[in-house]
Formats: sequence, C-alpha cells, structure tokens
Amino acid sequence: MTARFVAYLRVSTTKQGQSGLGLEAQRGAVESHVGACGGWLVAEFVEVESGRRRDRPQLAAALAACRAHKAVLVVAKLDRLARNVAFVSTLMESGVEFVAADMPTVNRLTVHILAAVAEEEARMISARTKAALAAAKARGVRLGNPRLQSGTSDAARMAAAAKSAQAKARAADLASVVAEIRAAGVGTLTGVAKALTARGIPTPSGRGGWRATQVARIERNGAPAVRPA
Repeated sequence: MTARFVAYLRVSTTKQGQSGLGLEAQRGAVESHVGACGGWLVAEFVEVESGRRRDRPQLAAALAACRAHKAVLVVAKLDRLARNVAFVSTLMESGVEFVAADMPTVNRLTVHILAAVAEEEARMISARTKAALAAAKARGVRLGNPRLQSGTSDAARMAAAAKSAQAKARAADLASVVAEIRAAGVGTLTGVAKALTARGIPTPSGRGGWRATQVARIERNGAPAVRPA
C-alpha cells in the first residue's frame, strides 16, 4: 500500500530565522521526501510556536490525523519537533511513526540520542551566556549600552525599529498560512481572523482569538492582502 504522510511545519515566534528554514523551505523538504518514497501527503499542519513548549494544538491535531489515516508524521528537521528529550519520548510513545526528511534512515534510538544532544547543547549555551554575563558584572562592566538612556530619542528609535522588525518577521511567518486560508475561499479580514483562531495560531499578544484589526496589521507587514470585513 502506498505510504501515507502527514506534514508538520513549525516556525518559532522567539527564535525566528535561527535555523534558516522557513515554512516554504520546510514544505519543499517534506514534499521531496514524500515524493522519493512514492507516498502521498494526506494533510499538513502549520504551527507558529516556540520549540520549548509542549502544548502545541497543531502537533496534537497532526498526530490525531496520523492515527486516523495510519500515516507517518513527517517533518523537515528533527528540531522542528523539539529540543527536549521528554517531549520526543512522549511523541515516540504516542503510537505514531515519524521521520525527519533530512535524516530519513535514522531509527528511534538514534532520534532519541540526537534529541538528547540537542537539549544538552541548548542548556550549555544558556549556561555559558549566564556565566559570561555574571563574570562581566562582577568585573564592574555595565551591561547594555551605557550611552543609551531610557526615555531618550535614541531609545525610542531603537525600540520602534525592533518592534517593526519583529512585526515583519511575524508577518512573513504567517504569510503562507494566510495564503492557504484565502485559497480556501476566505476573503475578509474577519473570516481570516476566525480561521487563524480555529487553527490554534497564537495572536501577537498570545492571548485570546484573532481580530480583524490584528489581521490588517499583519497584512500591512507583508501578508497577502484581504478585503475589508
């Protein structure tokens, strides 16, 4: 029987761009793997969330779809799932087979080891950063930019630039999701907002459901245009 796959794509809201693997690149890697296996993709789920969190509704939905279709969960890279051994262990015990397109031949033991290495690497980076900051502070080094005082015009400009960059990065992450929603026939801001909420995609504040004004703001920062509600 032809192999069935369910794709899980994820981008992080807190470390965007670090992996260099955006949604479209992930989708391409997944489709290449599925094609090489002679299989077919029965569903795709997109999540915008930090890899450190476990409460991911789209991943839960993807696993449910795998069980329903007796399909294999496919991701572009192992780190799209998590850098957390406990999380990977839970996934391995879910009864769903999964594969990473960049390492299609690894077995469950190898995946567990790689997850452990990734988790330890993340812990060591965090520990080294904290130790370096503590050592610098002990030497009397003033952390931050001593020339940048709160309340100055320079601080305001830098804060505005950082906020704008973050908004544009967020819009780029959501562009393909909005495009999929529009392709399904949803043409209004309110309709897109309801669809984003239904998919479990977090709002910019991380609280509540999406509103038309938030979708419009995302649109202005690079997402496809939609008709006003």
